[in-house]
Amino acid sequence: MDFDWTAGYPSRRSPVFGRNVVATSHPLAAQAGLQLLQRGGNAVDAAVATAACMTLVEPCSNGLGSDAFALVWDGTQLHGLNASGPAPMGWTRERFGDRPMPTRGWDTVTVPGAVAGWVALHQRFGTLPFADVIAPAIEIAERGTAVPVGVADKWARAAQVPELANGAGFAPAFLPRGRAPKVGERFAFPDAARTLRLIAETKGDAFYRGEVAAALAAFAAQGGGALTAADLAAYQPEWVAPIATDFEGHTVHEIPPNGQGIAALMALGMARHLHLGQYGVDDWRTQHLLIEAMKLAFADVYRHVGDPRAMALTPAQLLDPDYLRRRAALIDPAQAQEYGAGNPIKGGTIYLTTADARGMQVSFIQSNYMGFGSGLVLPGYGVSLQNRGACFTTQRGHVNEVGPGKKPFHTIIPAFLTKDGRAQMGFGVMGGNMQPQGHLQTLVRMLVYGQHPQAACDAPRWRFNEGLSLNAEPHWPAATLQGLVQAGHHLGDIHDSYQDFGAGQFIWRIDPQGDPAVDGYVAASDPRRDGAAVAF
Repeated sequence: MDFDWTAGYPSRRSPVFGRNVVATSHPLAAQAGLQLLQRGGNAVDAAVATAACMTLVEPCSNGLGSDAFALVWDGTQLHGLNASGPAPMGWTRERFGDRPMPTRGWDTVTVPGAVAGWVALHQRFGTLPFADVIAPAIEIAERGTAVPVGVADKWARAAQVPELANGAGFAPAFLPRGRAPKVGERFAFPDAARTLRLIAETKGDAFYRGEVAAALAAFAAQGGGALTAADLAAYQPEWVAPIATDFEGHTVHEIPPNGQGIAALMALGMARHLHLGQYGVDDWRTQHLLIEAMKLAFADVYRHVGDPRAMALTPAQLLDPDYLRRRAALIDPAQAQEYGAGNPIKGGTIYLTTADARGMQVSFIQSNYMGFGSGLVLPGYGVSLQNRGACFTTQRGHVNEVGPGKKPFHTIIPAFLTKDGRAQMGFGVMGGNMQPQGHLQTLVRMLVYGQHPQAACDAPRWRFNEGLSLNAEPHWPAATLQGLVQAGHHLGDIHDSYQDFGAGQFIWRIDPQGDPAVDGYVAASDPRRDGAAVAF
């Protein structure tokens, strides 16, 4: 791919080049991963170390009680890991009735999968001792770190949510001075250090079958939660075959459902039929076509996607090229529309990516879902529990209807790009349903218009909400925004927040094309967040 290296938008970042690279949204976590690479570890060692550190430096977005997903290129093959947890076995319909799913508290806490995901990744691909991989996170938890601007802002807003501030264990853990930390204040988390030590010593067993599991089960019982020691002991992450679609001479890979990665693939499959490239990348006509493709994809995903055991349709049916061609034909190139789901049957998240000089690359994402998750933190152990159960519905007969042992619809999606059967790029974007939208927008910029990864990160983005509602970042050209409004899009408040428009990281393998002097990667980190890409 011949990028236009002169292309750019206002940014405080430049592309980072190197043979060993780590990119994520906090510099200290990225540096921890890079240190392991410098000690001879591989990209998986670096990814697990970085992920563990991220639970401490961005606790508003993820924690030891998170879920996770990963895509790993081992040098010759791509592997997918689904480390999302199921609902407790006590989550019967009688427990919830027909009331809406809550957003905080014990009835949102599913089995945490991230720690098991770290262990599974390391057991299969890691090279350094597991205790060495977790050691940087333990050190950060004990000594503490200064809170950066973006994290402090999100922390302060979360502390104003009564359901969080009043959650069991939340204030002692995350309001250490009776309030959220201010910019530059040191935050240490010795309780989390205790748990990380147990995780390191037992390779995660203490978390699911030992001391931490027993404490979690007792904590749930005390608070009226359904999570039990049996739920924790039964959990195992799943190795899964990635799903994919071809686009502009490359193949885009995502984790299969229960996640929403298929939405990005469906939108890209429709985009193949939209004659992209006839207008400029920032022209309203180009962006209108992408918005409409994304809306069509979401209409199907929200109706048909959930735990794969409950889905009536397969990913292959939803990605059928003829079906996506027919869906693309519904798009009016000059008019915004509202779409329903089709029928293909004929008749508060962190992201990181790593790459090493041996050719291994990792695309990894973990999240507590909404800011600080459920608002519940295990006293003495620093395990902040996710609220992924809020993604279920109580609508009877829906593919994502709540049920015991069932996995909820998931928003977090790592992504990977290959070309001619070889690794090209690990990438991801954060932010709820912004994630597939960010995948679509950045890939079109890079693969259709030749913008380099940092330019694609820096470029303005839109975010589809529902119906005809759309938000857009303020640095779009005025003519683009005017054209979208004239086409019928309802443009909401224009504001600049990484929570609304995503933030992400990209590591692109530079094609040597027979030149032995060309060897390595170029990395980009999104300016919407306090991110970093580091390399050597």
